[in-house]
Amino acid sequence: MGKRDELIAQYADDLRNKCGIEPDMNLLTKVTIGCGPAIYNADASTVAATQPDELETVKNNFLIKKLGLQDGPELMDAINSVLDTYGRSERNKYRAVVYYMLVKHFGKESVYG
Repeated sequence: MGKRDELIAQYADDLRNKCGIEPDMNLLTKVTIGCGPAIYNADASTVAATQPDELETVKNNFLIKKLGLQDGPELMDAINSVLDTYGRSERNKYRAVVYYMLVKHFGKESVYG
């Protein structure tokens, strides 16, 4: 099993055990691949939920640019909802898991079709 497969298994475990979500493994794999080399970097692989700049980056680079959503207060509301689901006290909030939940939240699975 390669490093990426190990990470995907770890992300699926987080979704099941920390978020109470049964992951669509095909979609999770595509979202993880979409994150690119960031998943292998300890800092870039996680979302710093306490840093407003980081949340703006998720909003602008992922929700607006990648998913093609219009800017509005509902984007930050969705990010906060996902972070609440993941658990604010959870130290490592993996970027691929957060992105996966945002894709599901907005019903944008077709972006990864």
